[in-house]
Amino acid sequence: MADPTFDPDIPSGDVTVEPLARALGERYLTYALSTITHRALPDARDGLKPVHRRILYAMRGLRLDPAGAFRKCAKIVGEVMGNYHPHGDQSIYDALARLAQDFNIRYPLVDGQGNFGNIDGDNPAAQRYTEARLTAAAAALMEGLTEDAVDFRDNYDGSEQEPVVLPAAFPNLLANGSSGIAVGMATNIPPHNIDELVQACLHLVRHPNATDEKLLDFVQGPDFPTGGIIVEPRAAIKEAYRTGRGGFRLRARWAVEDLGRGTWQIVVTEIPYQVQKGRLIERIADLVNEKKVPILADVRDESAEDVRIVLEPRARTVDPAVLMETLFRSSDLETRFAMNMNVLIDGRTPQVASLCEVLRAFLDHRRDVLQRRSRHRLERIDARLEILEGLLVAYLNLDRIIQIIRTEDEPKPVMMAEFALTDTQAEAILNTRLRALRRLEEMELRAERDALVAERADLAALLGSEDLQWARIADELREARKAFGKDAPGGARRTEFADAPEIEAASPEAMIEREPVTVILSAMGWVRAMRGHLAEGAEVKFKDGDGPRFQLHAETTDKLLLMASNGRIFTLAASNLPGGRGMGEPVRLLVDLSNDAHPVALLVHRPGGMLLLASDAGDGFLLPEDDALAQTRAGRQAMNLGDKARVRVCRRVEGDHVAVVGENRKVLVFPLAELPEMGRGKGVRLQRFKDGGLSDATTFTLADGLAWRDPAGRTRTVAQPELSDWTGPRAAAGRMAPRGFPQSNRFD
Repeated sequence: MADPTFDPDIPSGDVTVEPLARALGERYLTYALSTITHRALPDARDGLKPVHRRILYAMRGLRLDPAGAFRKCAKIVGEVMGNYHPHGDQSIYDALARLAQDFNIRYPLVDGQGNFGNIDGDNPAAQRYTEARLTAAAAALMEGLTEDAVDFRDNYDGSEQEPVVLPAAFPNLLANGSSGIAVGMATNIPPHNIDELVQACLHLVRHPNATDEKLLDFVQGPDFPTGGIIVEPRAAIKEAYRTGRGGFRLRARWAVEDLGRGTWQIVVTEIPYQVQKGRLIERIADLVNEKKVPILADVRDESAEDVRIVLEPRARTVDPAVLMETLFRSSDLETRFAMNMNVLIDGRTPQVASLCEVLRAFLDHRRDVLQRRSRHRLERIDARLEILEGLLVAYLNLDRIIQIIRTEDEPKPVMMAEFALTDTQAEAILNTRLRALRRLEEMELRAERDALVAERADLAALLGSEDLQWARIADELREARKAFGKDAPGGARRTEFADAPEIEAASPEAMIEREPVTVILSAMGWVRAMRGHLAEGAEVKFKDGDGPRFQLHAETTDKLLLMASNGRIFTLAASNLPGGRGMGEPVRLLVDLSNDAHPVALLVHRPGGMLLLASDAGDGFLLPEDDALAQTRAGRQAMNLGDKARVRVCRRVEGDHVAVVGENRKVLVFPLAELPEMGRGKGVRLQRFKDGGLSDATTFTLADGLAWRDPAGRTRTVAQPELSDWTGPRAAAGRMAPRGFPQSNRFD
């Protein structure tokens, strides 16, 4: 029985009522912020995402130092997942493997042993087979962690502590770059050269108000681990670093290798960043097989430890520069790296930052690290000096101290009262071993005290002077430059800059082998291109129930114009038509021809030519062939039609007069000049009809007469002065067709 006191509108227990929009908005905003700050965007201070920071910190906890032993990656992944990063082990291993890939990371942070993938696109081996340890660069990022250099926070379950950010001895964000996709925003930062970054930082230390343009005197641009050549204009590079958004055109490095006797080949030794070599070669091989780059004969991969892609030209007369420009446009031998420096400046707020802002965030972080390490060291010195002062008091009163220890049941309070010692000092005296009670030990303690006093004075001066702090930061940056700069192994710039050559790539027509073909479009709409020019009447096979509709001679370099009854005109490349071994393909697979339309005409495009278009309603105009070309499958609308009208005629203009015939078999001839030339439209009235509409139209030269074929295949011509009986003004009704005119009412 239902409870009579129950009211469904009143919440009970822990149930709360709130609008759905607000509930979803708050929860999605929480998710979005978590994705932005804890997953996708790097911190501008150390250039790391949380997963990378946790991997390095966990490896440090496992004592995987650069000079130490390797450990299984499965062990590292388990440590990271269990203590710091409660996500999938595969995602952690992917991040770990990427930090070890020298073709992805400019300055690898993980030293991998085993199969960590390659530039061909092969995946790393399973984590149980690979081993890893930290690199010197990773150690530099974590230098000072034990000296209170950064804040720590609880891990996901509160059982461990993890750093919020790493100290970062060099600007890792720009040195190694970063990429990620968050909610509503993304980041994509290219790697740079540490030597150049340190020079820019040193200049920014000396001149805090330096502009981005001035910093670009030191930072030339990205320095990709795979090398390559940047051909982006300098002005565009400056604008990209000023705004934080932009792009860089990156090309492969290539050279011509002389094979003797006038023959040569092109050797590619560096490919663009993040391009998989295996897929690149497959793409170039497809271009060769599909004859889309006929000036290229073959491509081979002769790579070992280095990259060596060999390109063979079709003939020795091919220009190498033209061949490469063609491949740059047709393959990933040229790519564009889109830069979007969207970072967390303070670890919390996402911002698209300029070069100056990113370097300033790093330098401010380094100053904060320096101050925290100095204060930490100062506290340690004070604690040690307190103990040293107590030990020296004990050495000065050694006999009395020994007597107190031997005779008193509680020696600590007695010593503290008699010699004014602190609890810490008294405890240190009681813990001193007998072997330390020698004269030499006392001298060492005094020397240690004097050294600590001097160090303390230096630290106090450092903390009290901003200039001294920046001078110390500059010294630390110079040390990083010495360790990882251009004179260090692998520190020299790999990516060079050049201006794009003023060379045109081979045109699409030039890259197609010119061969004669016969294009056939059947009555059911199947199209094919058969090799050679077939003679008229040659036997051609069709599907059952199908037959010929259009057959014309062309070449593989030609473009074809297909006129449809709905007024749209389409462009077909003869080289892209299916071969003649089968029955071809439906033309509707090549162009977007609607189901209620059918082909009216198929012509070979002639630049500068003119077409006569006419509808069955009796309207028509002249269409320039150059305006008829379409760039997409959808074609272009050439003739505007009424509700029931359809295109009836599409012929190439040849002559000075137009002849039209209606369904009523009346013929009218008028000058071609009376027709307007239009790029698109309905046209003008060609012939006036009382009943029916237009049946056919053609153009001819008046001096040669109007000709047509009779049913027996003979050509009959009506010339002047007899033709004057049918000549009149445009839009007239005309006269009945001459004797012998075909019953089909067509001029064919």
